Amino acid sequence: MDDFDPTQIAELRQRIEDELAELEALSESGSEGSRPVELDQQSVGRISRMDAMQVQAMALASQKRRTARIDGLKAALRRLSDGEYGYCASCEEPIAFGRLKADPMARLCLACARLGET
Repeated sequence: MDDFDPTQIAELRQRIEDELAELEALSESGSEGSRPVELDQQSVGRISRMDAMQVQAMALASQKRRTARIDGLKAALRRLSDGEYGYCASCEEPIAFGRLKADPMARLCLACARLGET
């Protein structure tokens, strides 16, 4: 992290911690939509059940994406604490501050990320 000044490091850490807190709060409140769907046809019609199942599937997919993001942000915090944050996992060159600010979980510099796209 020698390539970043203490203000930039503090800004990145704060951004990661803020997003992590927000996602964890959403995860706690989002568990409601992933409850099993009521299958009793007497209490819920077939179309309503299908609708509820679709909503449940979307809630589960959102939760899965949130969990992956939370894991990635926690890994970024660990790299930050270990002094490994901000360096490309491929070429080991510094990752631009703007890239980390846009995506604090970025593990590749822009050049290596572009190479991976082809």
